[in-house]
Amino acid sequence: MSGVTSWLDLSRTDDAMTPDHRDRLVAAGVDPARLDALDWRRMDGPLPSWWNDLGNALYAAPGARLPDHVVAALTTFYFQDALIVVGAPMDHLTSLLVGGNEATVFLDERVVLTAGELYCGPGSSIVLHGPLVATRSPVVDARNGGRVVAAGDQLWAAGVYIATDDMHRLEDAVTGERINPFGATIRIGHHVWLCRESVVSGHVEIGDHVCVGLRAVVRGQKVPPNVVVAGSPGRVVREGTTWSFDDAP
Repeated sequence: MSGVTSWLDLSRTDDAMTPDHRDRLVAAGVDPARLDALDWRRMDGPLPSWWNDLGNALYAAPGARLPDHVVAALTTFYFQDALIVVGAPMDHLTSLLVGGNEATVFLDERVVLTAGELYCGPGSSIVLHGPLVATRSPVVDARNGGRVVAAGDQLWAAGVYIATDDMHRLEDAVTGERINPFGATIRIGHHVWLCRESVVSGHVEIGDHVCVGLRAVVRGQKVPPNVVVAGSPGRVVREGTTWSFDDAP
């Protein structure tokens, strides 16, 4: 497909975020205060001609950017009514892929996704509030109308995997009923530490001040605040805890 562009060629317009787009982001889980905190402006060409013709919108805060290869991949396939909002320099992002119509992605100020991979399917949404630091190779996958919403003050160690769905149908051989999640919602509270290679999938709600341990699997669970979760499947191994970014004795 012709018309692949570079982020460096994109320009900030004078067009502020529309009320409809703002309402859509709030409905997806974006904190309205974050939308009010930054000067979001629509990014313009030379995006492929179909981008605007099909109702897609890309907004950025001052200084925000995407790597050239991410923009090129993002605009490879046709989709419509996608809403992408970028609030930080995403220089180390590996990929941001949209898999269909009406996908919504919000990356706040002070979001760092080192070698990160994002996939947002049709009617799905990914909302990452800052500050959020992922040290290496996080994968965030929302599909089938699923939602991922992370509050601020996040620390994700290397290899974290967050997915609303398993990507393939698992069903009961007799009844044909689907067994695994479809279009799930994942909510990650404030001040959460996801340790190395932890997995969060299916319908999940993680409370504030939680530590999810090394290679723990949190799946289809509601995790209360101020706990440590470990194991597969994840279980609470300690209550009444919090954690600090400082490695102090």
